[in-house]
Amino acid sequence: MADSAGIQQGSPAIGAVGSAPAAPGPGGAEGSGAAGGSARISVKKAQLRSSPRPKKLEKLGVYSSCKAEGACKCNGWKSQNLPPTPPCSEQPPASANLQEPCRSCSHALGDHVTHLEHVSEDEINRLLGIVLDVEYLNTCVHKEEDADTKQVYFSLFKLLRKSILQMGKPTLEAQESPPFERPSIEQGVNNFVQYKFSHLPSKERQTIVELAKMFLNQINYWHLETPSQRRQRLPNDDAAGYKADYTRWLCYCNVPRFCDSLPRYKTTQIFGRTLLRAVFTVMRKQLLEQARQEKDKLPPEKRTLILTHFPKFLSMLEEEVYSHSSPIWSQDFLAGARGGQIPVHTVISAPPVAWPLYYSISPSASVDLSGGGGSPARKIEPNSGGEKRKPSEPLPQEDNKKPRVVGDIPMDLINEVMATIADPAAIPENSLLSAHSARDEAARLEERRGVIEFHVIGNSLSQKPNKRVLMWLVGLQNVFSHQLPRMPKEYITRLVFDPKHKTLSLIKDGRVIGGICFRMFPSQGFTEIVFCAVTSNEQVKGYGTHLMNHLKEYHIQHHILNFLTYADEYAIGYFKKQGFSKDIKVPKAKYVGYIKDYEGATLMGCELNASIPYTEFSVIIKKQKEIIKKLIERKQSQIRKVYPGLSCFKEGVRQIPIENIPGIRMCLLFFESPLFSLLLFLKLLSSSGETGWKPLIKGKEVKDPEQLYITLKNMLQHVKGHQNAWPFMEPVKKTEAPGYYQVIRFPMDLKTMSERLKSRYYTTRKLFMADMQRIFTNCREYNPPESEYYKCANLLEKFFYSKTKEAGLMDK
Repeated sequence: MADSAGIQQGSPAIGAVGSAPAAPGPGGAEGSGAAGGSARISVKKAQLRSSPRPKKLEKLGVYSSCKAEGACKCNGWKSQNLPPTPPCSEQPPASANLQEPCRSCSHALGDHVTHLEHVSEDEINRLLGIVLDVEYLNTCVHKEEDADTKQVYFSLFKLLRKSILQMGKPTLEAQESPPFERPSIEQGVNNFVQYKFSHLPSKERQTIVELAKMFLNQINYWHLETPSQRRQRLPNDDAAGYKADYTRWLCYCNVPRFCDSLPRYKTTQIFGRTLLRAVFTVMRKQLLEQARQEKDKLPPEKRTLILTHFPKFLSMLEEEVYSHSSPIWSQDFLAGARGGQIPVHTVISAPPVAWPLYYSISPSASVDLSGGGGSPARKIEPNSGGEKRKPSEPLPQEDNKKPRVVGDIPMDLINEVMATIADPAAIPENSLLSAHSARDEAARLEERRGVIEFHVIGNSLSQKPNKRVLMWLVGLQNVFSHQLPRMPKEYITRLVFDPKHKTLSLIKDGRVIGGICFRMFPSQGFTEIVFCAVTSNEQVKGYGTHLMNHLKEYHIQHHILNFLTYADEYAIGYFKKQGFSKDIKVPKAKYVGYIKDYEGATLMGCELNASIPYTEFSVIIKKQKEIIKKLIERKQSQIRKVYPGLSCFKEGVRQIPIENIPGIRMCLLFFESPLFSLLLFLKLLSSSGETGWKPLIKGKEVKDPEQLYITLKNMLQHVKGHQNAWPFMEPVKKTEAPGYYQVIRFPMDLKTMSERLKSRYYTTRKLFMADMQRIFTNCREYNPPESEYYKCANLLEKFFYSKTKEAGLMDK
């Protein structure tokens, strides 16, 4: 059966969690045969090293240039007798003869190995180990399909071949040598444990240490996705930086597991935060899925620790990994530590072997992962100044912080509010069915408690049938048949049991209650959703939304970011709620002839965002709304004066201008969308005057799209022609401004605005003005006030708003 687990393991992008590493082969995957591949190489080396010396010289002669007189150019001895195909294992190998001529240059084997006559046995054995590594890498080069990986294998192959010829030790020639970043991942995780949990009792803290060891071990045996796979999944990512780290990982961590003639390092000891950020999100998801899959194998006393505390541990670590102000990545982190009885370097060290996911967790310890009780270490704000700041002129502590955009909420206030908000899952709700509750809230809670499970399953013609999976497929066929009565039962059965189709099944109490049947077209870049149904007595519980969210995350993991489906009139509403629309992003040539056409149905599509954790998205929104509520409550508490109610409406007045309302301070309508609430609240916080409100900028809104396009085009041309526009003509290059995209999250430039204008993105003047203002704001945020860029932004902004008033888009 295919994909009987919730998330497929052993894919080229990510190896099986907790398994031994695989030899780097054509797919780059880590799987169950990994330990066997490494063991076979070791056995071959042991057998060859125990062979007679003439046999060893024969093996080395193949990789040794001819030393005969006359300047022979033969670079390796070749036997006259080709080995049988296939080799006969019953006959012992023939003893080597040093007088046997070479098939290429006709000189004897002895002429190729004269330089080895007085070499010690230990040195011969060392060279033989390199020979087998060369042969293994040669196999990898021919089998590997990924171009970047093949190039690394070939470079290592040439390096080892050169080491044999020169009888030297293989040394990697690179601009940088390990470690490549400080602090390392291992040091950062040590700091994290010290920072968050040093206040815990020793027994509980030891449990945290074991969780951290388990996490470090997973990284050391994690198989990185290739740069090409990452480019497909994250097209806007730093491709060059990841490729450099991937190459280093292959050379120093992955290949040396099997080619022991190369020096080997642990991933967690030579890489730092950059690589951890690149793999953490996908790795966390895979680890948690593995934990859920193995929960039935766990002893009852360990189940809570693995299923409850380990996810919280990863969530807390994730915040520190992606936070720009986390102190755990500072080189002098320990300078402000209090009560650190255990030296940080001895707290955690990843073990030398791969562990199961639930290894060595104390069953009797109760762990508090809330991080309460105050941090035991001083929080250190790292410098984040742009390239224009001189390192020799350090800023005061308060100026070291990242510059704030005018109108932003003070960071101290944000941190104070965040400290009062618990885990998003613990935020109280009046009712799971309340108006403000997410559609998948109840389903997510049931999944967390183990009431429901999700599995991707399918039929297979090449593997032995699994009874449980077959029963689930029959259950899915029954659910689809009952819930889709207009669909022929034979047709449903054929597709559900078709090996090319898979089904995300929803299991409750061991039986199927719903599912989504789909077919993936990786070469075309989309997946067709064929059937989607939940049994009638289990509907209106959020299962449909949670099913779709799981399906989205499954496809993000498999690098397919587009869904297509034909929806009947009853299903259009459901698919719209899940992000589907009639605006198909997939080119027609990609799907015509591939998907099934249904008469009377509407074709709908959905484009996925690989950055969104769909199964947790409503939790994130929920926490954001809670933050906004807290901020509004704090703003309300500042209101002291109470004005009498308005009486003008009793006199027949229908409406009055908002500025005529005495003492107005805040509009407390809490919109369902958190974006509306955030924009409203930011405006209220940044406004001035007694009321905390100021009128919006008035201007003439051009209603004719063509007239608006011409007006904005002329204005953009004026701006681009200004003498101070030169810094903003093109997107900022990473080579010219290192760290720019870590400081500026929403970059903008005049070239991008021109492209947006051509694509008719600017449907209102406000969108155009917002993008233009973003250019000026970004510049002032990144560059110091005395810089030339900062002055250009101010002058160009003044010019832009003067032109805006001239065009009548803004009151003079």
